[in-house]
Amino acid sequence: MNPVVLPEAPAVIHLASDTMAACCPQIAQALYQQSFLLTAPSYGTDAETTAAQQALRQVLEAPQAEIFPLVSGTAANALALSAMTPPWGTVYCHQAAHVLVDECGAVEQLSGGARLHPLPGANGKITADVLDMHLVTAAAGSVHQMPAAAVSLTQATESGTVYSVGEIAALAEVCHDHGLLLHMDGARFANALVTLGCSAAEMTWKAGVDVLSFGASKNGAWAAEAVVFFDPALAGGFAYRRKRSGHLVAKGRFIGAQLQAYLQDDLWLTNARHANALAQLLGQAFADAGMPPVWPVQANEVFVILTPVVEACLRRIGVEWAPWSNESGDGDMARFVTSWATSEADILLIAETLHRLSREG
Repeated sequence: MNPVVLPEAPAVIHLASDTMAACCPQIAQALYQQSFLLTAPSYGTDAETTAAQQALRQVLEAPQAEIFPLVSGTAANALALSAMTPPWGTVYCHQAAHVLVDECGAVEQLSGGARLHPLPGANGKITADVLDMHLVTAAAGSVHQMPAAAVSLTQATESGTVYSVGEIAALAEVCHDHGLLLHMDGARFANALVTLGCSAAEMTWKAGVDVLSFGASKNGAWAAEAVVFFDPALAGGFAYRRKRSGHLVAKGRFIGAQLQAYLQDDLWLTNARHANALAQLLGQAFADAGMPPVWPVQANEVFVILTPVVEACLRRIGVEWAPWSNESGDGDMARFVTSWATSEADILLIAETLHRLSREG
């Protein structure tokens, strides 16, 4: 009996998340080389970690910064914010912020009970005026209410938009006027930076950011993040927080090696430029087909409302995306995320498919 011949399945075009992308070759090579080092100092006291910390200080133009490598963005955010608020404090963030929606209460857990307070805002952003209005009306000095302690902004935002340096500075001014600290969730830090075309320092401490969660895992690293305290005084006790929460990695040199390779020769910026350029191409393809992105495409995420016909055709060519809630009430959205590993040929295939569908009506 002849075997049954099944049709060949189409290659999958993974656009649901940039976390689906593999480790990029340069970082993979750095990890491979580390595997031949039979012994090395542990728990972050190794030469690779020290070199990575120094490289990040240089990128940020912050020689005084205290830097703590980690493997998880959730851990970076939760531990950073736990160091910025007492257990009875309130942390303000956008209503769609990752720390609020997608981190399973990690901030509340690791802070010992601090509360995240959502704020509205168009295009995934908090505005200085809205923040100031909430802080002015918030109870102060009352033992019956949780006082404001910090603000967390996401750069790039969960809507794929990017805060300008001026917007960050305005938020920082409001924060500091009210005695609050400003945290930046930089899971897609590089994508935002190449969009703005400014320096990492200008987008962070020069604009008033106090603490940064610096992300690399979404942009080519295997698992590498870092918490950066621009004022070393804010880092007091953080080493104990990291250890006690189970996030001090014994073989820390494997995180350090990733961060070194990530920053070397501007690999992190090259990866982000590639992802952003393909997101622009994809967003324009949807717009040309009569489905303009819901939010401006400013980093590496594209949000659209798909028709059933388009959805079926994209699935037929192997495209995967993430379903996303639409706060405007216009229906469910689809989120497409490009990465360093996204192929231009795949985006052009999607563009051609959309063009053909729009031409055929």
